[in-house]
Formats: sequence, C-alpha cells, structure tokens
Amino acid sequence: MSIILESKNLTKTFGATKALDNVSFAVERGRIVGLLGPNGSGKSTFIKICNELLTPTSGEVRIEDLNPGVETKRIVSYLPEKTYLNDWMKVSQIVGFFQDFYTDFNPEKAYDMLKRLNIDPNSRLKTLSKGTKEKVQLILVMSREARLYLLDEPIGGVDPAARDYILDTIIRNYSDDASIVLSTHLIADIEKILDDVIFLKKGRVILAKTVDEIRDEYGKSVDALFREVFKC
Repeated sequence: MSIILESKNLTKTFGATKALDNVSFAVERGRIVGLLGPNGSGKSTFIKICNELLTPTSGEVRIEDLNPGVETKRIVSYLPEKTYLNDWMKVSQIVGFFQDFYTDFNPEKAYDMLKRLNIDPNSRLKTLSKGTKEKVQLILVMSREARLYLLDEPIGGVDPAARDYILDTIIRNYSDDASIVLSTHLIADIEKILDDVIFLKKGRVILAKTVDEIRDEYGKSVDALFREVFKC
C-alpha cells in the first residue's frame, strides 16, 4: 500500500508549551486510523497542521508527498472539532455552497444521509440542536469523494443512540483507496471501525500499531489498553 499521509519529526510549540513533540508516523491508503489520546494530547493540533491552519515549529507533514496547502485541500475533507457553519443558512443552502465550492462533492449522497437522519433540508441551522448541527457538518464532509478524511472528534457531541449510524456513515461513504484519520477520546465507540491506532500523550507518539497487533500482543481491546496506558 502507498502512503497518503506522513508526519516526520513534527514539533509544534506555543510559547513554552510543546503541543507536539517530534511526532513521526505514516498512514497508508485504504486505512481507518484512530488518533487517540486524552484532551490536550495534541490531536487537534496535528489535524490543524495537516489543514494548514497551523504551521509546524519544526519537522513536516506530507500529504501525497505535498506540503499542506491549496493542492492538498483538493485531496482532504476536514471535519473540525467545532461547528463553523453559518446559523442563518438553511441546510439546503449549505449543501449548495459545498457543491459550488468542492468539485468532488456529491449532493445526492448528502441529501440521502440527511433523509436517513430525519434532518429537514429546509431547516435553518439556528433552529437545530448542537448535536444535529454536528451531524449536518459530518454529512457535508463525508459527501465529498476525497482521498483523505481528517475527522476531529466526529462523535464527541452526538448522542449515543446516533453514534452507530454516524460510524456506519463514515464507513459507507469513503472509497477503498481513501484513508480516514479520526481523532477521539471515545475509544469504545469507534474501536470496531479502526484498522490502526496511534496513541498520543503530551504531544508524543507512545504507540502506533494495527488493531490486530494490539489484540495479539497485549491480549486486550484497544479501549482496555488505552485505559491502562492513560489510567482512565
């Protein structure tokens, strides 16, 4: 398999604080990777660097052997941790905006997912609950035919009853030659869809293995190992 995302000795500091400390790992095409760690471990900082929202202090990230920038935005579909959509817009207007902005956006897929989640396209965002807004944003992100999906806490604000559907949506709506990097601290909920995991602790990679390797080597689930490592 070819590498789609690679981090090489990536470090990011904010004053005296090291958010990322010499982070190195690679993501192969066609994999779903969990970027796992407690709050403050550097997960969002890493994803923001991949989307050129932050710049590294040292080291680099390469996406299909490109530095994050205009070219990689055509490859990457990004779900930020916080909702950024305009409250005054109708859901249908936002779908139209994404269709105009992204050449790989599939509106039919978006409307199908909205229907399955009983979200009215004619509703204005300001009338929707926080969880429903997050579902709309995830639907928009997963309706792109991207090659790399970077999802920052995609189920953090979603009610437990909807999580299985959200995870199923993620699995069903990306192609086999694309990859997903999914950041979360809700390990038990997402473990079943993961191929690989990366544990981040205080900005450092302390473990990077496949899910099968973890089960074989440690005799534990990813969630159980996570709880042991981070003393949850």
